[in-house]
Formats: sequence, C-alpha cells, structure tokens
Amino acid sequence: MNAKSRRHVHKEQLRGEILAAAREIFVREGYEHFSMRKLAKRIEYSPASLYLHFRNKQELFDCLVEESFTRLLETLIRLRDGHQSADPVEELKHGLWAYVNFGLRHPNHYRFAFMLRPPVTKRPYQVHGAFEVLRYMVGRCIAAKRFRVVDGETTSQALWASAHGVTSLLIQRPTFPWVARKNLITQVIDAAVDGLLAAPENNVEAGEPHAKLSRA
Repeated sequence: MNAKSRRHVHKEQLRGEILAAAREIFVREGYEHFSMRKLAKRIEYSPASLYLHFRNKQELFDCLVEESFTRLLETLIRLRDGHQSADPVEELKHGLWAYVNFGLRHPNHYRFAFMLRPPVTKRPYQVHGAFEVLRYMVGRCIAAKRFRVVDGETTSQALWASAHGVTSLLIQRPTFPWVARKNLITQVIDAAVDGLLAAPENNVEAGEPHAKLSRA
C-alpha cells in the first residue's frame, strides 16, 4: 500500500470514528448540547481535525441522518426486491414489519432518522427514498384493486404514522408493561392495513387465500 492509499485509509477510519462518537453524543445529550469541542475530546483529536471532515455540527448531524435513512432504505429495497409476490397486501405488511424491526434493532439509527431534530430551519422537508418504497407498495395494492377507493398519498402517510407510532413508543418507553412485542406490532399493522381492504366481491382476481406472515 502506497502513501496515498494509507492516507486515504486513515482518513476514512477517522471519519468513521467521528461519526460513531458523534452519534453517541447526539443521542445521549441532544442536538443543543452537542459541540465539536466535546466530540474532539471524546475521540482525543484536536477540533481542527474534525473541521477537515465537517464544517460544523449541522453538517455532521445531517450526515448521520442520511446514513440512518440509507440503512433503512437498503433494508426496504432488499425486502421489496426479494419478496415480490402475487399479493401486494402481504408485501406491504412485510414492508411495515421490516420498518418496525429496523427501528427496534437499530434504535440509535432510528432516533437519528425520525426523532432527533435540530432547531427548526427554513429548509424544505426532503422526502427520502424509504418513504418512496412505501408509496410504491401502497400503489401496488391500489393498482391490484386490493384496497377500496383511497388516496395513495394519504394512505401512505397514515400507514407510516401507524408504523412510526409503535416503533417510537417501543424505543422511548422500554419499561412500559407492553404485551408481547410480536402481538402488539401484528395488531397495529393488521388493523392499519386490513381496514383499507376492498370488499371480497371486488377481489375476485386476488388469487388463493393469503398465507400467514412469518414475522421475526
């Protein structure tokens, strides 16, 4: 490995250290109490070293948010591409389950994507690809006439609100006497999706009865 390659590897390693430590501090202390100096002390580097990678804490925070969204998007795309079935409703339920499971398995990433916010800025909200996957799944259900007449955007946002609600509560209130997680999540998702289904007589092309989902 030549000198240029070693410098690149070292730069990427330092960037990884910065992001990992920053994520911990943001989650533990919040956006307002985070500082680049505090981060520098945590990883035992000079503040000047941090500014070679990020101009300020807002840029650093945005990078962590994007990293978290990207992980979620990769999870949903793998599910979308690997579970194409004749039943778009079951695919949608799988997608909502994948969303909830991602949050519970990676709570810090989920907090960054949806729950940790800096002070309100004038920047317009940018819809991420993860929500586009949900729109796509809802669109399949509508196109296949598995849903009664609904507005696709409203339906997508309502389903996201349901999935986010149960995910954020389980993350933020771990000591609440919840029933079995699987039962709770199943009821939330089934209630949200099944309430949208078209009447059986409008569903003659849907095929055979749908198999029960296996949920991890």
